[in-house]
Amino acid sequence: MTRIKICGITRSEDLRAATRAGAHAIGLVFYEASPRNVTIPQASHLMHVVQPFINKVGLFVNPAPEEVETILRFVALDTLQFHGDESPEFCAQFGKPYLKAIRVKAGVDLVECAARYADAQGLLLDAHVEGVQGGSGETFDWKLIPHNLPLPVILSGGLHAGNAAEAIKQVRPYAVDVSSGVEEAKGIKDAAKIAAFVNEVNRIDVQLP
Repeated sequence: MTRIKICGITRSEDLRAATRAGAHAIGLVFYEASPRNVTIPQASHLMHVVQPFINKVGLFVNPAPEEVETILRFVALDTLQFHGDESPEFCAQFGKPYLKAIRVKAGVDLVECAARYADAQGLLLDAHVEGVQGGSGETFDWKLIPHNLPLPVILSGGLHAGNAAEAIKQVRPYAVDVSSGVEEAKGIKDAAKIAAFVNEVNRIDVQLP
């Protein structure tokens, strides 16, 4: 079964739509440069809305350790997701499972990345867009992903209901991660698009051998 993460949640109604549709994880962005950034009070409120057994992921980009520690004191995150130049030692220091995002382009050695971040729960593979750390809405060439990666792959970057099936057929990822592909505006999700995305992932899962 392909797991589904809806990232960039900023509103309680969007969180409810994601979990009602069947998402397995939700992502909160703690990066001030992002239009999907949430404050600690916003995130704390969302934690009171999320249903049981949903994985709560916090996204960071080159944060100071104190920033992560402060957020963890007030927000009950399950998993940390790092989108910057963080070292494996930095990612592992908080005592939480973590995902390492890699922006994929020709020449990036994903096998080496997996070896370097061997203690990560998985590699989140996103499009490489200059000056953008994530949420660009751009896809990348999925053929650049080797089939022998020793870590689970979380596929991100420009996914939506129209290309989710092809992405899963090509990559066979552990999970898919969507943000802009289920939005009506940056940071504002569309419940119908979320449902369509989840339904498409579930549909192709049934068909795959």
